[in-house]
Amino acid sequence: MKIRIGYDIIFECLQPIPMILVLNVHPSRAADLLGPDVIRTDPFVPVSVYMDGFGNWCTRIVAPPPAIRIYSETVIQDTGLPDEVAPGALQVPVEELPVEVLVFLLASRYCETEQLTDVAWQLFGHTPPV
Repeated sequence: MKIRIGYDIIFECLQPIPMILVLNVHPSRAADLLGPDVIRTDPFVPVSVYMDGFGNWCTRIVAPPPAIRIYSETVIQDTGLPDEVAPGALQVPVEELPVEVLVFLLASRYCETEQLTDVAWQLFGHTPPV
């Protein structure tokens, strides 16, 4: 199946704002892209790219005032099959997790962690460990 993917984001900026954008398709799915996966800006700003420790393409920009539009659109081929599930997977206490997975528990700068923590406890704090 072909899936059209993309985004159109506008940031209002009172001053130049350095940004790191993690908006590209993960390289593990690059062969499935049916068109270019290119980040565009309006107004045009210089970009530089690098790969982070998780294998994601990251794009660095400085967003100018008063606003910047960041957008892209492409098509990706997919099987349409649901993601694999592991119904027998067990919850592991944090103190028993392998060191290499702890980085995935760190707060993100890309979401309101302080606000979402309360919501997460309200929604899931009462669920029994599985």
